[in-house]
Amino acid sequence: MKKLWNSFKVAFAMFSRIPVPRADWTRENMQYMFCFFPVIGTVIGGLEVLIWRFLGHFGYGSFFSAMVMVMIPVLVTGGIHIDGLLDTSDAMSSWREKDKRLEILKDSHAGAFAIIVCCANFLVFAGSFSEISRNRKAVFLAALVFVLSRTLSGTGVLTLPKANQKGTVAEFSRNAQEKTVLTVLYIYLALLLAVMLLIDPLMGACCYAAAVLVFFNYRRMALKYFGGTTGDLSGFFLCTCEVTCAFVLAFVSHLQCH
Repeated sequence: MKKLWNSFKVAFAMFSRIPVPRADWTRENMQYMFCFFPVIGTVIGGLEVLIWRFLGHFGYGSFFSAMVMVMIPVLVTGGIHIDGLLDTSDAMSSWREKDKRLEILKDSHAGAFAIIVCCANFLVFAGSFSEISRNRKAVFLAALVFVLSRTLSGTGVLTLPKANQKGTVAEFSRNAQEKTVLTVLYIYLALLLAVMLLIDPLMGACCYAAAVLVFFNYRRMALKYFGGTTGDLSGFFLCTCEVTCAFVLAFVSHLQCH
């Protein structure tokens, strides 16, 4: 139990701004860290539903509600995954060779393409949530997406080759109890599929399928253009997965209502 508790603390300290007791980042404490990565998504999803209900109760408009809901993941995570979105966007937009792309990922400066992609990401997110906020089932599915994206992201970290063997992702993967953690993540994926289909078969299936397609596109991109995954690429996937699923939910929920 101590190992699990320490892995829980390391996961929350690394991937969120939620205060947790301190735990040393040792190999032992990182063994089951990715089992708890999706739990952060559960916290985000729970807050999304609570805030949606609160704002709806007091009659706030759909756009204001969408703006607040879009900011919740940023506040909980500190924007750690958005950094990966920006860096990857700059690297992909450079059209340079693999080594140069990997070098751009490490650059702390944000280029023009990164800013454009970031603005587009938040615009699509806000517009999608504005539509989703009108449909209770779509809101619950959108909340589950934050768990689904982190489950798939953790799966990618453990199963994909590493572009940088000295990077953070490579270290996390080496320290993980891979077989056990992957089994837990696959169970999460199966449970998420069942729950999403139970909430709404059409929207749930479309949303889950969208997440899986984004994952395989991320896998193709990582292998083809970077030789494997990195922390930034994992963040890029997580952001694109969440915004794509939100867009799909907005689109399908609108069709269902009409």
